[in-house]
Amino acid sequence: MIDDAVAAIRARTALVPRAAVVLGSGLGGFADRVEGAAEIPYGEIPGWPVSTALGHSGTLVLGTFAGVPLAVMKGRAHLYEGLPADRVVFGVRVLGRLQHARRDRQRRPH
Repeated sequence: MIDDAVAAIRARTALVPRAAVVLGSGLGGFADRVEGAAEIPYGEIPGWPVSTALGHSGTLVLGTFAGVPLAVMKGRAHLYEGLPADRVVFGVRVLGRLQHARRDRQRRPH
């Protein structure tokens, strides 16, 4: 399922994030400052749980901030929403897999 999510994200943007940021309540303004942003609602990413917490927009933003390629999670799923732990951490696992592409590219001989 993680591979399906990664494929859906890569179909929307070629950006490979160097870092990831998980925003909490009231911090969504940071994502508005990401340049060249591709915004993907969680509901459009296979397997990605949609947060029902108030104030969590449920959007993945990929772009750059201060020249650094970033993935920014605007909101996230929580255990108190009744989801099991493996579903709550799904987004972070997907972002880790997206970053593997960067490491793989750096290891390839030129």
